[in-house]
Amino acid sequence: MIKRLFTSLARSNWGHRVAPDVEQRIRLSVERDRRGLPSVDPGSQQAIAAAVSWLCRAQDCSASADGGVARAYSLRSGWSASYPETTGYIIPTIIDCATASNNEELRARARRMLSWLRSIQMPCGGFQGGKIDSVPIVPVVFNTGQILIGLAAGEKAFGGHRDPLLRAADWLVSIQDRDGCWRKFPSPFAMQGDRTYDTHTAWGLLEAARIEPARGYAEAALRNVRWALGHQHNNGWMDKCCLSDWTQPLTHTLGYALRGMLEAFRYSQDEQFLIAAQKTADGLMAARGADGFLPGTLRQDWSSAAEWACLTGTVQIAYCWFTLYQIRGDVRYREAALAANHYVRRTISLSEQPDIRGGVQGSFPIDGDYGKYEYPNWAAKFLIDSLMLECAVLDQTAFAKPRP
Repeated sequence: MIKRLFTSLARSNWGHRVAPDVEQRIRLSVERDRRGLPSVDPGSQQAIAAAVSWLCRAQDCSASADGGVARAYSLRSGWSASYPETTGYIIPTIIDCATASNNEELRARARRMLSWLRSIQMPCGGFQGGKIDSVPIVPVVFNTGQILIGLAAGEKAFGGHRDPLLRAADWLVSIQDRDGCWRKFPSPFAMQGDRTYDTHTAWGLLEAARIEPARGYAEAALRNVRWALGHQHNNGWMDKCCLSDWTQPLTHTLGYALRGMLEAFRYSQDEQFLIAAQKTADGLMAARGADGFLPGTLRQDWSSAAEWACLTGTVQIAYCWFTLYQIRGDVRYREAALAANHYVRRTISLSEQPDIRGGVQGSFPIDGDYGKYEYPNWAAKFLIDSLMLECAVLDQTAFAKPRP
């Protein structure tokens, strides 16, 4: 049934639409969320299917119609243009879902994303920041690292992507400072300064190193993660870890930093990275509510700095908790991750109008300060990843077998 749902939704001819009564839509959405979370949890299989179908719709409805995935659906302005950065790391998620469900249409979608990214690679090897229609058009370290994750997944799955992968990875190595930090080519769309969440960029280099181990990619990646750990406090707090306010970082960017530490451990098996990841993961566990709620921003003592949840950060961190459970066997991590995924699943609409069905809000309530009134594509991507890992941890099937 799930496979048939993917196929039928993926082949639909979706168009670009904006609700006729925007302000009423927003008001009703805010009122709905202010009443609290629904009691019904759709479960992992149904949530995965709906979120994947929403990502397919985001690809089809992109305002730039280029094969990339629209950055977001906004209740105010409808579908945006494609977003190179997140299209990059959506690719491995789509490939994983295609493999798990034996869905050729999803594989074709991943190929289209890869083809588009290859077409927009800059002469230096880097990729631009922002949406495809954003200005200025300049190469950006973080965005290049995320696209590198997709190029590596494409090379493993299909072949034929080694050249753009090497060009992107070589560029990242060539512009890295000696201490491991990337200070050149920051995003013009985020706060300037050093960034410890660039450990997620380092992960991109680690994926490149798995394909081409002799070009210094792993050494550069681990050098960056070691630099970032120099900004970790004893309680696991990470300095310089936000897009806009280092004193109250988003769980989204903390999730990036944490995932990078874990990937550094998985690649190197160096315990310093695992110990560091546990410190940050434990701090985040101290901030969670019993129902799985994580404040969207946090203070240095892990106290709440927001009354809303950044749903993207919640599922990113849930994924990391599940990973730590797999490595350490500590059931606290599993239970925290299960609660976090349960929380986010309950925010998903499976019955409303197609542009938001299966999408994940930036914030809950929807008028929170992260992605206000929006459904960002990366929120759906990280939910799928976390739910797929949850199914693996619980030894459950992520995709229902089609009925005979």
